[in-house]
Amino acid sequence: MVMLVDCSQCRTPLQLPHGAKSIRCAVCHAITLIGEPLNAPPTPPPPYFSPPATYSNNYNYYAPPPAPIPAPTQYNHAPPSQPPSAHGHKKAVIIGISYKNSKNELKGCINDAKCMKFMLVNRFRFPEASILMLTEEETDRYKIPTKHNIRMAMSWLVQGCQPGDSLVFHYSGHGSQQRNYTGDEIDGYDETLCPLDFETQGMIVDDEINATIVRPLPRGVKLHAIIDSCHSGTMLDLPFLCRMERTGRYSWEDHRPRSGAWKGTNGGEVISFSGCDDDQTSADTDALSKVTSTGAMTYAFIQAIERGQGNTYGSILSAMRSTIRRTDDEIGGSVVTTLLTMLVTGGSAGIGMTQEPQLTANEPFDVYTKPFSL
Repeated sequence: MVMLVDCSQCRTPLQLPHGAKSIRCAVCHAITLIGEPLNAPPTPPPPYFSPPATYSNNYNYYAPPPAPIPAPTQYNHAPPSQPPSAHGHKKAVIIGISYKNSKNELKGCINDAKCMKFMLVNRFRFPEASILMLTEEETDRYKIPTKHNIRMAMSWLVQGCQPGDSLVFHYSGHGSQQRNYTGDEIDGYDETLCPLDFETQGMIVDDEINATIVRPLPRGVKLHAIIDSCHSGTMLDLPFLCRMERTGRYSWEDHRPRSGAWKGTNGGEVISFSGCDDDQTSADTDALSKVTSTGAMTYAFIQAIERGQGNTYGSILSAMRSTIRRTDDEIGGSVVTTLLTMLVTGGSAGIGMTQEPQLTANEPFDVYTKPFSL
């Protein structure tokens, strides 16, 4: 059971380790002495509505629960470095992790983060003050992409959002999977992000990502996620996946848990582009840009926008897939197949499977008529 205590100086809620007699605040660094053990009862789960009898379309229907009042946690406030507040209803978190000087090192992820920021600022008019960057190059220790800092950045992204806001979450780094034991995953695996310190602090599971930046979104708020990592197809645990054929035909797969667990929003809209399917790997290579190392998916996404192929979600997804397939054909043979199927979590490469960028959403829509906008 999670126990919380307010900081004695700044009153920030802190998560108390079991049996601890004192705790240091991450915000003001004051030490709070713990008196009698805290025995707060656990918060009961919110009730779920029964599915209406008139619902059809062969989807299992689960209505969203009433929006619960979020329990105080150490992540319900901005990072201690005071990241800037949003301006013009646009706000973004951009994460690029290179895992430098380790066996997991990647070459293109920080470049991905810089390119994404440039595009958001110059093409989509995101104020620089509204973008929180987490990379190993940052001098502020609270902007290093550790597990703790990524968690706080995700909470900051959605905190205080209002109707009309446009949010972006971009991640370029390692992704992985772990066994799911709740029955919520069709393939039996949860997808995970790998922070810089994942080997000691653990990974961030898709259930937590969904609970932090998907479920709280109120009506009128829009979130786009761009996830450039291995096993990223359903990284946000969104209920619907657009299964697109090479001909351009598509259908929406229902990924809602049969347990009835709610994975949608509180009325907002969430759409995610990801580098590959859950059982695939994403390339970290210079094969696409031919100039510098980048993530294949981030490069293809930006190219689609810059070449005027970003009018609809369907045109972007088709262009991204075409860019990767075209490079495969041009470079040819086993070399590009090897590049585009690198198992970046192990540093090895596989043969015979190229990555296919994916599109997921909280609700199905017509991908060829819905305009894309940030």
